[in-house]
Amino acid sequence: MGSLRLSRVPAIDTALKLVTVAVAMFAFVFVVMVPLYNVLCDALGINGKTASQAYTAVSTAVDESRQVTVQFVAINNDDMPWSFSAGERVMRVHPGAANGVVFRAMNPTDAEMVAQAIPSISPSRAAAYFHKTECFCFDQQALAGQAGVDMPLQFIVDQDLPTDIHTITLSYTLFDVTDTVTDGLAVR
Repeated sequence: MGSLRLSRVPAIDTALKLVTVAVAMFAFVFVVMVPLYNVLCDALGINGKTASQAYTAVSTAVDESRQVTVQFVAINNDDMPWSFSAGERVMRVHPGAANGVVFRAMNPTDAEMVAQAIPSISPSRAAAYFHKTECFCFDQQALAGQAGVDMPLQFIVDQDLPTDIHTITLSYTLFDVTDTVTDGLAVR
């Protein structure tokens, strides 16, 4: 019977070590890797992330000799029941010119909901040259049941956009953040 106890103790020790390693790996991914990934994306301008605050426009000449096609895509996250669309799907713009488009959202439910739009740009290297001066994505959008809202986007495509980029796709994914809202703002 003494040998049975000895054989069980190493098994329990091994199981505890494996659980500890699994918990440590999980914590490392969320505590270290996610912030590191965001810092790298911001520093390198990859993954199509755009600025989360308004760009302050500076006076520059518009490059009338060049046009860039900007495509707008509006997508709902799987659990988002709202209708969400861009007023224009495609726009041809001159670098340096101020441009605007309106997105439309409609809450078809009877309950008040809060949404957050997350932007992404393709190709990812164009993100550093796409400047939003006003965007509904900077703030959460609260809508009463059966209500709709027009959400403006004002932007400038930088004149320094590489000449081999002819088309930029700006995609917004709309997420339901109602359950995370406390005191009018979602918890981050």
